[in-house]
Amino acid sequence: MNLKKKWLGWFAAALFISVQAQAAPIILATKSFTEQHILSAMTVQYLQKKGFQVQPQTNIATVISRNAMINKQIDMTWEYTGTSLIIFNHINKRMSPQESYDTVKRLDARVGLVWLKPADMNNTYAFAMQRKRAEAENINTMSEMVAKIEHIRQTDPDNNWLLGLDLEFAGRSDGMKPLQQAYQMDLDRPQIRQMDPGLVYNAVRDGFVDAGLVYTTDGRVKGFDLKVLEDDKGFFPSYAVTPVVRKDTLEAHPGLAEALNTLSAQLNNDVISSLNAKVDIDHQSPQQVAREFLQQKNLL
Repeated sequence: MNLKKKWLGWFAAALFISVQAQAAPIILATKSFTEQHILSAMTVQYLQKKGFQVQPQTNIATVISRNAMINKQIDMTWEYTGTSLIIFNHINKRMSPQESYDTVKRLDARVGLVWLKPADMNNTYAFAMQRKRAEAENINTMSEMVAKIEHIRQTDPDNNWLLGLDLEFAGRSDGMKPLQQAYQMDLDRPQIRQMDPGLVYNAVRDGFVDAGLVYTTDGRVKGFDLKVLEDDKGFFPSYAVTPVVRKDTLEAHPGLAEALNTLSAQLNNDVISSLNAKVDIDHQSPQQVAREFLQQKNLL
Protein backbone atom coordinates (compact mmCIF):
# COMPACT_ATOMS: atom_id res chain seq x y z
CA MET A 1 0.00 0.00 0.00
CA ASN A 2 2.79 2.44 0.90
CA LEU A 3 4.62 1.51 -2.32
CA LYS A 4 1.48 2.20 -4.31
CA LYS A 5 1.09 5.64 -2.68
CA LYS A 6 4.69 6.48 -3.43
CA TRP A 7 4.26 5.40 -7.06
CA LEU A 8 1.16 7.55 -7.42
CA GLY A 9 3.05 10.51 -5.91
CA TRP A 10 5.93 10.08 -8.33
CA PHE A 11 3.52 9.73 -11.24
CA ALA A 12 1.65 12.93 -10.27
CA ALA A 13 4.90 14.90 -9.95
CA ALA A 14 6.14 13.63 -13.32
CA LEU A 15 2.80 14.44 -14.94
CA PHE A 16 2.87 17.97 -13.51
CA ILE A 17 6.39 18.61 -14.84
CA SER A 18 5.39 17.15 -18.21
CA VAL A 19 2.36 19.43 -18.48
CA GLN A 20 4.43 22.46 -17.51
CA ALA A 21 7.08 21.58 -20.09
CA GLN A 22 4.48 21.39 -22.85
CA ALA A 23 2.96 24.78 -21.97
CA ALA A 24 4.15 27.96 -23.65
CA PRO A 25 7.24 29.39 -21.90
CA ILE A 26 6.71 32.10 -19.32
CA ILE A 27 8.26 35.32 -20.62
CA LEU A 28 10.03 37.17 -17.80
CA ALA A 29 11.06 40.79 -18.33
CA THR A 30 13.53 42.59 -16.07
CA LYS A 31 15.16 46.02 -16.07
CA SER A 32 18.72 47.09 -16.84
CA PHE A 33 20.48 47.21 -13.45
CA THR A 34 22.26 44.74 -11.21
CA GLU A 35 19.45 43.96 -8.80
CA GLN A 36 17.09 43.10 -11.65
CA HIS A 37 19.73 40.97 -13.38
CA ILE A 38 20.07 38.94 -10.17
CA LEU A 39 16.30 38.62 -9.79
CA SER A 40 16.06 37.43 -13.40
CA ALA A 41 18.73 34.76 -12.94
CA MET A 42 17.24 33.68 -9.63
CA THR A 43 13.73 33.39 -11.05
CA VAL A 44 14.78 31.46 -14.16
CA GLN A 45 16.86 28.94 -12.21
CA TYR A 46 14.26 28.38 -9.51
CA LEU A 47 11.25 28.11 -11.81
CA GLN A 48 13.07 25.75 -14.16
CA LYS A 49 13.88 23.57 -11.15
CA LYS A 50 10.13 23.57 -10.38
CA GLY A 51 9.35 22.36 -13.92
CA PHE A 52 8.36 25.63 -15.59
CA GLN A 53 9.73 26.84 -18.90
CA VAL A 54 10.97 30.44 -18.60
CA GLN A 55 12.22 32.77 -21.30
CA PRO A 56 14.07 35.78 -19.83
CA GLN A 57 14.19 39.18 -21.49
CA THR A 58 16.60 41.54 -19.75
CA ASN A 59 17.30 45.28 -20.01
CA ILE A 60 13.67 46.09 -20.79
CA ALA A 61 12.67 49.69 -20.03
CA THR A 62 10.01 50.12 -17.35
CA VAL A 63 7.28 51.65 -19.51
CA ILE A 64 7.92 49.21 -22.38
CA SER A 65 7.66 46.28 -19.99
CA ARG A 66 4.40 47.59 -18.55
CA ASN A 67 2.78 48.05 -21.97
CA ALA A 68 4.01 44.65 -23.12
CA MET A 69 2.41 42.98 -20.09
CA ILE A 70 -0.91 44.69 -20.68
CA ASN A 71 -0.73 43.68 -24.37
CA LYS A 72 0.07 40.05 -23.38
CA GLN A 73 3.57 40.07 -24.90
CA ILE A 74 5.24 39.58 -21.49
CA ASP A 75 3.98 37.34 -18.70
CA MET A 76 5.69 38.58 -15.57
CA THR A 77 8.23 40.95 -14.08
CA TRP A 78 9.64 42.08 -10.74
CA GLU A 79 8.15 45.54 -10.24
CA TYR A 80 8.40 48.15 -7.50
CA THR A 81 5.33 49.46 -5.68
CA GLY A 82 6.44 53.09 -5.95
CA THR A 83 6.93 52.78 -9.71
CA SER A 84 3.41 51.54 -10.30
CA LEU A 85 1.96 54.04 -7.85
CA ILE A 86 3.68 57.12 -9.30
CA ILE A 87 4.64 56.31 -12.91
CA PHE A 88 1.77 54.04 -13.98
CA ASN A 89 -1.11 55.23 -11.80
CA HIS A 90 -0.04 58.87 -11.34
CA ILE A 91 -0.55 58.97 -7.58
CA ASN A 92 1.82 61.21 -5.62
CA LYS A 93 0.03 61.00 -2.26
CA ARG A 94 2.27 59.99 0.65
CA MET A 95 1.42 56.44 1.69
CA SER A 96 2.75 53.79 4.04
CA PRO A 97 4.39 50.73 2.42
CA GLN A 98 1.26 48.66 3.06
CA GLU A 99 -1.02 51.36 1.64
CA SER A 100 1.17 51.60 -1.46
CA TYR A 101 1.01 47.85 -2.01
CA ASP A 102 -2.73 47.62 -1.43
CA THR A 103 -3.33 50.53 -3.83
CA VAL A 104 -1.27 49.23 -6.75
CA LYS A 105 -2.62 45.69 -6.24
CA ARG A 106 -6.18 47.00 -6.52
CA LEU A 107 -5.58 49.38 -9.43
CA ASP A 108 -3.45 47.02 -11.53
CA ALA A 109 -6.00 44.22 -11.15
CA ARG A 110 -8.19 46.28 -13.49
CA VAL A 111 -5.73 45.67 -16.32
CA GLY A 112 -5.29 41.98 -15.54
CA LEU A 113 -2.08 42.20 -13.51
CA VAL A 114 -1.71 40.36 -10.21
CA TRP A 115 0.66 41.59 -7.51
CA LEU A 116 1.85 38.62 -5.49
CA LYS A 117 3.55 38.87 -2.08
CA PRO A 118 6.09 41.71 -1.84
CA ALA A 119 9.62 41.07 -0.65
CA ASP A 120 10.61 42.60 2.68
CA MET A 121 12.85 45.13 0.96
CA ASN A 122 12.60 48.72 -0.16
CA ASN A 123 14.81 49.96 -2.99
CA THR A 124 14.07 53.63 -2.55
CA TYR A 125 16.08 56.84 -2.42
CA ALA A 126 17.94 57.76 0.76
CA PHE A 127 20.84 59.90 1.89
CA ALA A 128 23.95 58.14 3.13
CA MET A 129 27.18 59.11 4.88
CA GLN A 130 30.44 57.42 5.78
CA ARG A 131 29.40 55.14 8.64
CA LYS A 132 32.30 56.13 10.93
CA ARG A 133 31.58 59.80 10.48
CA ALA A 134 27.81 59.47 10.91
CA GLU A 135 28.26 57.51 14.13
CA ALA A 136 30.94 59.89 15.43
CA GLU A 137 28.64 62.87 14.84
CA ASN A 138 25.52 60.99 16.01
CA ILE A 139 23.65 61.47 12.73
CA ASN A 140 21.08 58.73 12.18
CA THR A 141 18.18 60.51 10.48
CA MET A 142 17.58 63.07 7.77
CA SER A 143 16.37 65.57 10.36
CA GLU A 144 19.64 65.19 12.29
CA MET A 145 21.60 65.76 9.08
CA VAL A 146 19.61 68.91 8.37
CA ALA A 147 20.24 70.13 11.92
CA LYS A 148 23.96 69.55 11.38
CA ILE A 149 23.88 71.52 8.11
CA GLU A 150 22.12 74.40 9.83
CA HIS A 151 24.54 74.33 12.77
CA ILE A 152 27.48 74.63 10.40
CA ARG A 153 25.73 77.44 8.53
CA GLN A 154 25.37 79.38 11.76
CA THR A 155 28.80 78.67 13.27
CA ASP A 156 31.16 78.10 10.35
CA PRO A 157 29.67 79.57 7.13
CA ASP A 158 32.92 79.09 5.20
CA ASN A 159 32.75 75.33 5.74
CA ASN A 160 29.96 74.31 3.38
CA TRP A 161 28.23 70.97 3.86
CA LEU A 162 28.24 69.28 0.42
CA LEU A 163 25.54 66.97 -0.89
CA GLY A 164 26.07 64.67 -3.87
CA LEU A 165 23.03 64.19 -6.11
CA ASP A 166 22.34 62.69 -9.50
CA LEU A 167 21.25 65.09 -12.22
CA GLU A 168 17.72 63.70 -12.49
CA PHE A 169 16.82 64.04 -8.81
CA ALA A 170 18.27 67.54 -8.58
CA GLY A 171 15.92 68.77 -11.32
CA ARG A 172 12.80 66.64 -10.81
CA SER A 173 9.57 68.31 -9.73
CA ASP A 174 9.22 65.64 -7.02
CA GLY A 175 12.93 65.68 -6.20
CA MET A 176 15.24 68.06 -4.40
CA LYS A 177 12.99 71.12 -4.09
CA PRO A 178 10.06 69.40 -2.33
CA LEU A 179 12.57 67.44 -0.23
CA GLN A 180 14.03 70.72 0.99
CA GLN A 181 10.54 71.97 1.79
CA ALA A 182 9.63 68.80 3.69
CA TYR A 183 12.76 68.97 5.83
CA GLN A 184 13.11 72.78 5.88
CA MET A 185 16.60 72.36 4.52
CA ASP A 186 18.29 75.55 3.36
CA LEU A 187 21.11 75.01 0.88
CA ASP A 188 23.14 77.36 -1.26
CA ARG A 189 23.65 76.27 -4.85
CA PRO A 190 27.39 75.50 -4.40
CA GLN A 191 26.46 72.98 -1.69
CA ILE A 192 24.74 70.72 -4.24
CA ARG A 193 27.19 68.71 -6.32
CA GLN A 194 25.50 67.07 -9.31
CA MET A 195 27.10 63.96 -10.77
CA ASP A 196 26.43 60.60 -12.39
CA PRO A 197 24.42 58.37 -9.99
CA GLY A 198 27.18 55.78 -9.86
CA LEU A 199 29.75 58.35 -8.78
CA VAL A 200 27.79 59.44 -5.71
CA TYR A 201 28.79 56.30 -3.76
CA ASN A 202 32.49 56.87 -4.46
CA ALA A 203 32.20 60.56 -3.61
CA VAL A 204 30.70 59.76 -0.18
CA ARG A 205 33.21 56.98 0.51
CA ASP A 206 36.18 59.17 -0.43
CA GLY A 207 34.93 62.27 1.41
CA PHE A 208 34.42 64.50 -1.64
CA VAL A 209 30.88 65.15 -0.37
CA ASP A 210 29.52 64.95 3.16
CA ALA A 211 26.41 62.97 2.22
CA GLY A 212 24.94 61.63 -0.99
CA LEU A 213 21.73 60.37 -2.52
CA VAL A 214 21.77 56.58 -2.92
CA TYR A 215 19.51 53.63 -3.59
CA THR A 216 19.00 51.72 -0.37
CA THR A 217 19.67 48.24 -1.80
CA ASP A 218 22.70 49.16 -3.91
CA GLY A 219 25.61 46.82 -3.18
CA ARG A 220 28.00 49.73 -2.73
CA VAL A 221 26.11 50.89 0.37
CA LYS A 222 27.23 47.72 2.11
CA GLY A 223 30.51 47.34 0.24
CA PHE A 224 31.66 50.89 1.00
CA ASP A 225 30.36 50.75 4.61
CA LEU A 226 27.96 53.66 4.18
CA LYS A 227 25.24 54.49 6.70
CA VAL A 228 21.77 55.06 5.25
CA LEU A 229 20.01 57.86 7.12
CA GLU A 230 16.44 57.25 8.21
CA ASP A 231 13.85 59.21 6.21
CA ASP A 232 12.06 60.17 9.43
CA LYS A 233 9.50 62.40 7.70
CA GLY A 234 8.56 59.69 5.21
CA PHE A 235 9.33 61.78 2.13
CA PHE A 236 10.53 58.99 -0.17
CA PRO A 237 7.89 56.54 -1.42
CA SER A 238 8.11 52.82 -0.75
CA TYR A 239 9.62 50.72 -3.55
CA ALA A 240 8.98 47.14 -2.43
CA VAL A 241 9.98 44.71 -5.18
CA THR A 242 7.19 42.26 -5.98
CA PRO A 243 6.52 39.57 -8.58
CA VAL A 244 3.78 40.86 -10.88
CA VAL A 245 2.15 38.34 -13.21
CA ARG A 246 -0.67 38.47 -15.73
CA LYS A 247 -3.81 36.86 -14.33
CA ASP A 248 -4.23 34.53 -17.31
CA THR A 249 -0.60 33.41 -16.96
CA LEU A 250 -1.22 32.37 -13.35
CA GLU A 251 -4.34 30.49 -14.40
CA ALA A 252 -2.42 28.67 -17.15
CA HIS A 253 0.45 27.66 -14.82
CA PRO A 254 -0.74 26.08 -11.56
CA GLY A 255 1.80 26.45 -8.80
CA LEU A 256 3.47 29.53 -10.30
CA ALA A 257 2.12 31.94 -7.69
CA GLU A 258 3.25 29.71 -4.83
CA ALA A 259 6.73 29.35 -6.33
CA LEU A 260 7.17 33.09 -6.82
CA ASN A 261 5.88 33.87 -3.32
CA THR A 262 8.42 31.38 -1.93
CA LEU A 263 11.17 33.22 -3.80
CA SER A 264 9.96 36.66 -2.73
CA ALA A 265 9.94 35.59 0.92
CA GLN A 266 13.72 35.00 0.79
CA LEU A 267 14.53 38.64 0.00
CA ASN A 268 15.13 41.65 2.22
CA ASN A 269 17.35 44.75 2.03
CA ASP A 270 20.33 43.09 3.68
CA VAL A 271 20.13 40.02 1.43
CA ILE A 272 19.75 41.87 -1.86
CA SER A 273 22.42 44.47 -1.06
CA SER A 274 24.85 41.64 -0.26
CA LEU A 275 24.02 39.94 -3.56
CA ASN A 276 24.35 43.24 -5.44
CA ALA A 277 27.76 43.78 -3.87
CA LYS A 278 28.98 40.39 -5.11
CA VAL A 279 28.20 41.50 -8.66
CA ASP A 280 29.17 45.19 -8.52
CA ILE A 281 32.22 44.94 -6.27
CA ASP A 282 33.40 41.32 -6.46
CA HIS A 283 32.57 41.09 -10.19
CA GLN A 284 30.74 37.76 -9.98
CA SER A 285 28.07 37.06 -12.59
CA PRO A 286 24.38 37.43 -11.66
CA GLN A 287 23.87 33.79 -12.66
CA GLN A 288 26.58 32.58 -10.28
CA VAL A 289 25.34 34.77 -7.42
CA ALA A 290 21.76 33.62 -7.93
CA ARG A 291 22.73 29.94 -8.07
CA GLU A 292 24.79 30.08 -4.87
CA PHE A 293 22.02 31.91 -3.03
CA LEU A 294 19.36 29.42 -4.11
CA GLN A 295 21.60 26.53 -3.10
CA GLN A 296 22.14 28.08 0.34
CA LYS A 297 18.35 28.29 0.73
CA ASN A 298 17.91 24.68 -0.44
CA LEU A 299 15.80 25.85 -3.38
CA LEU A 300 17.82 24.08 -6.06
